[in-house]
Amino acid sequence: GWIDRLPRRTRLYFELARMDKPIGSWLLMLPCWWGTALAATPGCLPDFKLLGLFLIGSVTMRGAGCTINDLWDRDIDKKVERTRSRPLVVADGITVPQALVFLSTQLGAGLGVLLCLNNYTKLLAMASM
Repeated sequence: GWIDRLPRRTRLYFELARMDKPIGSWLLMLPCWWGTALAATPGCLPDFKLLGLFLIGSVTMRGAGCTINDLWDRDIDKKVERTRSRPLVVADGITVPQALVFLSTQLGAGLGVLLCLNNYTKLLAMASM
């Protein structure tokens, strides 16, 4: 796929965030887009700024979930055939400190998206913690 054309170090981060398997991002994003479309004034297009924020947020937060999962499961992933080649498991892959910096960046981007939304949404986000 398209990820194979990236430089190796960049590709490892894309693989860590599972950008080569976009179904998880779609499953987060499509209900957001559908709700935005339903909330639009009848006969008008949905708010493209919101659609863009939901796109960025779903890709970012799904990637953060995959990153934290790989951090937690790295010892198990070494023992499972299907997960043995993940970026945190291979010898010349991403180190734990590098993964933590990447996770912090992803979470920061997610927070940036949240801060672009209204106060009620921010309140709901805090309540969901």
